Amino acid sequence: MVEASRRPLPRILIVEDEVDISTSLAYSLKAMGYEVQVADRGEAALEALASFRADLVLLDIMLPDISGFDVCRRIRAATSGVQPAVIMLTAKSQELNRVAGFEVGADDYVTKPFSIRELMLRIDARLKARRLPAEPVPGSKGLKNPEDEARVKVGPLEIDRAEHRVFVSGEEIRVSPLEMRLLLFLVRTPGKMRTRKELLTEVWGYHPEVSSRTLDTHVKRIRDKFGASSDLIQTVRGVGYRLAVQAEPAAPGTAPSGRKA
Repeated sequence: MVEASRRPLPRILIVEDEVDISTSLAYSLKAMGYEVQVADRGEAALEALASFRADLVLLDIMLPDISGFDVCRRIRAATSGVQPAVIMLTAKSQELNRVAGFEVGADDYVTKPFSIRELMLRIDARLKARRLPAEPVPGSKGLKNPEDEARVKVGPLEIDRAEHRVFVSGEEIRVSPLEMRLLLFLVRTPGKMRTRKELLTEVWGYHPEVSSRTLDTHVKRIRDKFGASSDLIQTVRGVGYRLAVQAEPAAPGTAPSGRKA
């Protein structure tokens, strides 16, 4: 019990220029046992991250100096340290804005006005996704759980989880935390098809706000980064995706990498 009490509290950085909202969020989060810091500008948030080392960032899109999209993009461009989860907060509910948020590396997207209870559940899910290893698939003859290995390799794909680095045919490519989680989930069972529901649930933690189009967008971005090895991720039309054990001719019902997912 003593050791548990000494565990550091999860740290959350609130980036919000509306005082009423940031004050309410800070109060609720502190009451839930989180350590909280508030920034009302994008640049101030980036400076705070260097010292506060947040586990999660609640990031408003409409900020006085730079947009939340730019803040998220710069967070994901950082090459050192463990990156925080990012939940974007915005009054913009259009799907285009949600997709844009995911494309710059956000983990989740919550529209205003929002339920504090729902937001707390989403925060808890995102923090659990960062720290808990994925359960191995019973009876799987594939790789060991990637969470237990420093580096995992399938064909030309090699993942260094500890350093958040991905290599294809020896060449390093940059991936977002969401793309990393998607790849780690797929390498658990190379060659096995994973359904869209599985991917949305296991990678995002839940999926009421995440559409199949968002999943397809992330897969397309990864394929583009893989270049000549894009066929490592195969599409099973209308069902899901799988990681090919090795480059091979497309099976019936499987779309070649050059086709739209």
